[in-house]
Amino acid sequence: MSVTNLEYLFKPKSVAVIGATNDPRNAGNIVMRNIMAGGFMGPVMPVSDTAEAIAGVLTYTSVKNLPKTPDLAVVCSPLDDVPEIIYSLKKRGTRGAVLMGSGFASMTPEERLDIKSTILKVANTPDIRLIGPKSLGFMVPSLNLNASLAHASVIPGKVAFISQSDSLFATVLDWAIDKGIGFSHMIALGSRIDVTFADILDYLASDPLTRSIMLYVESLKNAREFMSAARAASRNKPVLVIRPGQALDTVLGDLKLRETGDHRLVDAVYDVAFRRAGMLRVENIDGLFDAAQTLGTPKRVFGKKLAILTNGTSAGILAADRLLAGGGSLADLSDETITAINNLLGEQNWSRSNPVDIPFNADGKTYTEVLKLLLKDKNSNGILIMHVPWTAQPDVEIATALRDSLKRVNRMVLTAWLGSGAAEHSREVFSKADIPTYDTPTHAVRAFLYMAEYQQNQELLIETPDSLPTDFFPDTTNARNVVAKALADDRESLTEPEAKDLLAAYGIPVVETRIAISAKDAVIAADKLGYPVALKLRSPQIPQPFDVGGVLLDLETPERVWEGAASILARCVRERPDAYIEGFTVQKMGRRPGAHELSISATVDSVFGPVLYFGHGGMAREMIQDIELTLPPLSMSLAKELVNRTRISKLLKGTPTQLPVDIDDICLTLIQISQLIIDVPQITSIDINPLYADSEGVLALGGKISIAPFEGEGERRLAIRPYPRELEECVTLKTGRHVTLRPIRPEDEATHGAFLSNLSDEDLRLRFFGVVQRDFDHKDIARFTQIDYDREMAFIATGTNEKGEPETLGVMRTNTKPDNTEAEFAIVVRSDQKGEGLGSMLFHKGIRYTKDRGTSILSGQTMVENKAMQGLSKKFGFVISPDPHDDDLVDMVLDMEKIKD
Repeated sequence: MSVTNLEYLFKPKSVAVIGATNDPRNAGNIVMRNIMAGGFMGPVMPVSDTAEAIAGVLTYTSVKNLPKTPDLAVVCSPLDDVPEIIYSLKKRGTRGAVLMGSGFASMTPEERLDIKSTILKVANTPDIRLIGPKSLGFMVPSLNLNASLAHASVIPGKVAFISQSDSLFATVLDWAIDKGIGFSHMIALGSRIDVTFADILDYLASDPLTRSIMLYVESLKNAREFMSAARAASRNKPVLVIRPGQALDTVLGDLKLRETGDHRLVDAVYDVAFRRAGMLRVENIDGLFDAAQTLGTPKRVFGKKLAILTNGTSAGILAADRLLAGGGSLADLSDETITAINNLLGEQNWSRSNPVDIPFNADGKTYTEVLKLLLKDKNSNGILIMHVPWTAQPDVEIATALRDSLKRVNRMVLTAWLGSGAAEHSREVFSKADIPTYDTPTHAVRAFLYMAEYQQNQELLIETPDSLPTDFFPDTTNARNVVAKALADDRESLTEPEAKDLLAAYGIPVVETRIAISAKDAVIAADKLGYPVALKLRSPQIPQPFDVGGVLLDLETPERVWEGAASILARCVRERPDAYIEGFTVQKMGRRPGAHELSISATVDSVFGPVLYFGHGGMAREMIQDIELTLPPLSMSLAKELVNRTRISKLLKGTPTQLPVDIDDICLTLIQISQLIIDVPQITSIDINPLYADSEGVLALGGKISIAPFEGEGERRLAIRPYPRELEECVTLKTGRHVTLRPIRPEDEATHGAFLSNLSDEDLRLRFFGVVQRDFDHKDIARFTQIDYDREMAFIATGTNEKGEPETLGVMRTNTKPDNTEAEFAIVVRSDQKGEGLGSMLFHKGIRYTKDRGTSILSGQTMVENKAMQGLSKKFGFVISPDPHDDDLVDMVLDMEKIKD
């Protein structure tokens, strides 16, 4: 993952078209005509060994004969010729190429793999960045560059569109032209042998010409890279995504997927990943444009309560219906607002409720006066102004009056001018003023709800997690030993007692369980456990003993156990004579009257890695289908969000006959399972069903765990890197004080805010290069504490104060480029802690971490007057030099290859 040399793709000063031709049906001719028609200002050099001139431009016989090195090469030659062409381009110094040539679709999977590896080996990416093969190309309208096979061009705009599909690329292009929407970039990625969604997201996240980003995604290759780039981009600008979903997974899924029908869960994993990254998923292309229009404005929607102002009763009702159906609500008008509108219009001349239905012949002044009153009402999260055309109504004049009244309004106001003709001119008035405008109530309401959902995802992205209700200290060594022993026995699953040993090792309450191979052993096990007990059949051919009557409950005597075992065996022989009987599971009855039956499970997705599931449990789990999922790692806030998405969560809050369930204990259990599957990567699935939950906590009655050999670091399986506990260490300062150096956590927001408040003005001035800022809000501190450990690191020094409360004493930050070539650092220590060696300890830890992750360069800047920082960096081998762009700063650079291990 890298943005290296992407500027040569998307900001080229010269372009070569390789494989250009005069055949109007050939890609080499189409793209040549598109580039010339677009008006690209740089040199365009067609390469052809058959034509003397193409599109009025003289050709060159080879890359070698080009008069200058092209920044970008559009390669339209057959794919078999591409390796040789890339070799020639690399020798010339070209840094970007788009592969449009034919041949890829007709290749076998083995041939595709072979040509991909050959091209990548020759290109030695990122020396040359490659889009494709099988790409439709891209457009950068601000450069008048249409390096694509598209049938038309678009106007410049602030929206970028990245598509995995050529057909969607062309479709979105048509929609944009029809609606007059412009783009900063339109990119068809093709088969993504080099440049991926993650690379483009990283590039566009810092592109000043791009205000929002739209994606069409069918599949992903590297979930970790995508999630990291998407989370970073979403913090800077809106990112919208469309994915076909269940139908796509059915069509493209493998045979096993089609047989099991798990395509619903496959799409659900994508859905939760998009939400976890702070992106907004929309249903269709229409919704993509609706959402992009509203999200491109600086105004935000912090809820789903909408006020509707209309001059048509039915139109208002239709909008309200769409709002309620989409999960929104009509804002309650305050008494002050109702009185004010009564005084303005008269009680009989409006609806006296929301939707605010005013006279059909209302003029611009009436609209604006009512709007001013609605803007003063704080009960709504947004306002939708609708207008239905009537005879002799001055539609454009009304729109102009509203436009002028909204110039200095910070609230979200949307408009829907229904009809055509004059309505189109009115919508143009709003559009030019960057006021979201739509042609139907449905589109307007959908855009409002998308804004509310997007803001909710953004808040989830920076939400401060609650502290754990209790610390838990898992016995990871014991858990790993149990799994290792089972794998050594060549087993693919743990026995139920082994599974419960693992759960207990991670602090999850379980029902004591024994294994018995005969009826006699079952009686002995029951005597040891104490009565009553449950007896369950064990057979690899019968995963659900309930199906054959293989479960008996509340057995209160040895005789009942003996007889029960005999009856289970008899039924099994009669109904499943093919089944091999391994024996019985004997379990102490877990009596929790009135407890809810829940389930927690985990599987490993082929793209996103471990996935956690929570919902209704018990024997009816498959019929009720109340299951939601999420990606680890989890915090208390994320666990609660998962629980609240299920239908059963409403019952967990208490009923007239049941006390509220201990939700914190459920969330802690989810976190414990999340940690277990992170710590023991040999686990391929976990299923706890049922999990009893009541006001006293949780109790796991059933537990199944599947395993498989796994080599490497377990955290690499995850789509989101978990908190790196292995980087924690304790140090002793010169004063003898014990301090912990560890990565920062989201839960550190309060203590980090206090740390920033306790920094002196001088500390802040030197840290932020002359800008002394003290009004750090939640969003600011969330950016400091909620970091992507794949890209950033913040080591804090933390100890306890005189009251025994935790406090932060200093921090060392590094921010690494996506390709890991360079990291920037910053360090600050509280004034009253200086002179104790803490700065050196933090600096050394940051350098050691950067070295261990294989980063080539560690660099930073400081003010010329900050001699202490310069002295500390020199101590660790940094080279100090004046900054070439700012006389007040110096650069500090450390070549990590010169650091000895």
